[in-house]
Amino acid sequence: MSIDRVVLAFAGTVILVSLALSQWVNPNWMWLTAFVGANLLQSAFTGFCPLAMVLKKVGVKPGCAF
Repeated sequence: MSIDRVVLAFAGTVILVSLALSQWVNPNWMWLTAFVGANLLQSAFTGFCPLAMVLKKVGVKPGCAF
């Protein structure tokens, strides 16, 4: 898998988990969903993604976006 796909899969997983936690544990978990969404939006415009930088250092194959 490329960095692009790993980032999207990780973001989707975090969003789904935080939505579940907001329903079952505490509604404040929605802030994590908002943070991930905002990070995805800003990375679309700036190309800066902290997770992509970590994955690149670990040796994951680069993709088109990162």
